[in-house]
Amino acid sequence: MAKKNESRTERSSLMNVGRRVDYAVRALSYLAGQPEGKVISRADIERSQDIPSFYLSKIMKDLVSGGLVQSHIGSKGGFALAKQATAISIKDVYETVERPLVLMDCLEKGASYCSFCAVCLQKSVWEKAQQVLAQFLAGVTIAQIADGRGLKDRLIKAPLSNAV
Repeated sequence: MAKKNESRTERSSLMNVGRRVDYAVRALSYLAGQPEGKVISRADIERSQDIPSFYLSKIMKDLVSGGLVQSHIGSKGGFALAKQATAISIKDVYETVERPLVLMDCLEKGASYCSFCAVCLQKSVWEKAQQVLAQFLAGVTIAQIADGRGLKDRLIKAPLSNAV
């Protein structure tokens, strides 16, 4: 029996926005909410946005490598945006910490991935959905969701909702 990932007829599932993207957006939106040029410590990002240290270290490394964040070393070190927050889209963030935005593997890999590619009736649906999603995410910037307070602070200060 062929292994699952070796089958040419295997179908992939839709994109999943996981923790890495969520945490990267949280970190960037927090940096964007700070005064321009201010260097923010990793510990401050971690604490204010409730991001586990293990994830944050790897994500910040990816964001630095991707040119979205600058790393500052030393006792007053930390991170700052490498670009204006208006120039960083959610699509940029996704593609920096994950991979290119692809809803179905067959859209990227074609017939080498799926033997049904040439006759697939749904391929055009997923291509259009991918275009719409990519265009939408490219139009939403980190500046639009900048968060100077941090999620934990907003949660603590949020009014209590009616309990059911």
